[in-house]
Amino acid sequence: MSPGPRLPRRTLLKASAALALPWLLGRCGLPENEEGLRLDPDGILDLPEGFRYRILERRGDRMSDGFRVPGQPDGMGCFAGPPGSNTLVLMRNHELEPGQDSLSPYTQDQGRPAQAYRPADNSPGGVSRVVVDATSFERVSSNLVLVGSSRNCAGGASPWGWLTCEESVTEGHGYVFLCDPLADSLQDAVRIPALGKMNHEAAVVDPTSFIAYLTEDRSDGCFYRFVPESPGERLGLESRGRLQALRIEAEPRRDMNAGVEPGATFRADWVDLPRPGAEDDSLRAQGAARGAALFRRGEGLFFHEGSVYFCATTGGPESGGQIWRYTPEGLQGGMLQLLAQSRDRGVLDMPDNLCVAPWGDVVMAEDGADPRWPDEHLRILTPSGQVKNLARNAMGGGELAGVCLSPDGRALFVNMQGDGMTLVITGPFQQYTGTGL
Repeated sequence: MSPGPRLPRRTLLKASAALALPWLLGRCGLPENEEGLRLDPDGILDLPEGFRYRILERRGDRMSDGFRVPGQPDGMGCFAGPPGSNTLVLMRNHELEPGQDSLSPYTQDQGRPAQAYRPADNSPGGVSRVVVDATSFERVSSNLVLVGSSRNCAGGASPWGWLTCEESVTEGHGYVFLCDPLADSLQDAVRIPALGKMNHEAAVVDPTSFIAYLTEDRSDGCFYRFVPESPGERLGLESRGRLQALRIEAEPRRDMNAGVEPGATFRADWVDLPRPGAEDDSLRAQGAARGAALFRRGEGLFFHEGSVYFCATTGGPESGGQIWRYTPEGLQGGMLQLLAQSRDRGVLDMPDNLCVAPWGDVVMAEDGADPRWPDEHLRILTPSGQVKNLARNAMGGGELAGVCLSPDGRALFVNMQGDGMTLVITGPFQQYTGTGL
């Protein structure tokens, strides 16, 4: 098998030095072409030599509870299964909204279940659960956990389970929901109004401070946090606390898209939102009025070793994406740093979901919209500043999403959204990136 089409020989994405990991300032090595990715004879996913994938589920497959696997799989998280079970649990979002009945979890003989959120809306969005063997990574079972929400895009881990986010602000929607990874049947929706109504993308909780961080998929969005009144208390309908937006101390209302180079570091603090429960999609305007920083389409979000990593999907000089990291220093504020940004959409095309490996690699899933570069990839940014191709969608360039690693780092799970598939990738990840050797 031969490698696929070549990418331009340019060094146009830069990575920076970071505060806790040995990132390198200046230029980093870039994937000059598709060398190292082998063409998949089945035309699904191209991978490096020594790597392989398995399809866990496809949309329309019958799940263990009788529902169908919904379409448009998006954000996803990996959790340990029940004690003693030797299983892992994937919590999988489905970015569906009213009118997409053909991709819904319902068969022709199934009506709307009693547990559906806002059943009159007829939204097929929600969360499904896939159980896999922790040794072989083979599928064990699957079931629906949440249904009736709308445009469940990304999410994140919390000490109490999976936080799934609605990328919608229609009536009754625009919230974060908590889903139990151990729920083997459909559950009632657990909505968390304290995390605000907005065009949510992702949410994650610092397991030490119990502060929740949130991204907003808007071209003039903010980066948010929720500081609970009672740290450690399970998030839910009655949660109380302060919803805040990040501000650059020295430059209120700083546009983080303009004039920022990798390695740039900013001291940041947080401003309270005066109407955190607003139903009018005004949170970012409230933040801006109080000096909050502006990010271009905040999306993927991941907590790793005391820091929060997130994407600004259309940030940077070519709107090709930025990777940021926020490291708290006490309760009042912390340091924000630009780790990398794209200067050529052919090198990095709008990173969306991301995760950080135990050894420090950042895995980025592309969701590009540039017709000059239709193929979507998984890219790896290593702590040494190297960027490598990990995979390419060989089915026509649809979005890759939901990247998450097993706790031991032996398997990477990913969704092919438009193609409606959930896959597991195995292989010598650390040897491939040269990390930790």
